[in-house]
Amino acid sequence: MNLTALTGLIDACLAEDIGGGDITTLAVVEPGARAAARMVLREAGVVAGLGVAGLVFERLSRDVVFRALVPDGERCAAGQTVAEVSGPAWAVLGGERLALNFVQRLAGVATATARLVDKVAGTKARIVDTRKTTPGLRVLEKYAVRCGGGYNHRFGLYDGVLIKDNHLALAGGIGRAVRAAKEKAPHTVRVEVEVEDLDGVAAALEAGADIILLDNMDVETMARAVAMVGGRSLTEASGGISEETVAAVAATGVDFISVGALTHSVRSLDIGLDFAGGV
Repeated sequence: MNLTALTGLIDACLAEDIGGGDITTLAVVEPGARAAARMVLREAGVVAGLGVAGLVFERLSRDVVFRALVPDGERCAAGQTVAEVSGPAWAVLGGERLALNFVQRLAGVATATARLVDKVAGTKARIVDTRKTTPGLRVLEKYAVRCGGGYNHRFGLYDGVLIKDNHLALAGGIGRAVRAAKEKAPHTVRVEVEVEDLDGVAAALEAGADIILLDNMDVETMARAVAMVGGRSLTEASGGISEETVAAVAATGVDFISVGALTHSVRSLDIGLDFAGGV
């Protein structure tokens, strides 16, 4: 996401939250008051989104000073201060919730990713994300996946061919769909197709698929599929993969493991902004 798009997103979010004015702060805080606060992790996790938080405060007032104390991607302990902010109290209070919302969400994604990455250490499998992201936040959430040690799948429908079950139903089967994609897609784009069984694997191989997505297969069938492919295509496991199952999936020899839960149902990390009082 470029800076113009990011500032536009932040401005829209601030307008949603502040509207015509922060009536609580206007009522109880003196106009010239200043404040200082620390962003503190309430639980251990991987930090992401501190730069976005800094931009939130900057959009409210250029007099706010935001200082990140750790880089995005850092694994931090509970109780650790990861950033400091100071400036006009109205701006610090006005940006507090939005800044925390961004960091909590992105740190939650990064932390969940890191847990899966740790589970597959020692295998060749890469943990990748999906398009099951929060509308408007895809670039940021995919950035958070990278902060957690994962990798990005395609960003949208425009930068990768992924032939799924609904495409197959309309295109007339795996062979026909893959061959059409190989013929019509740019030669720089790899063609991936989703299959559900070993017959589908065979059809995808025959058609020349670059990547075969093994959808919702049990581990035993997946291992047989990887052996059948024998390195002629890349393989991707997908469907209901969790912390409890990811190591076994990685042990089958797949190249990629895509996990929609990294972005569609991840729990935000518990992070707070602790104020030190007026300054």
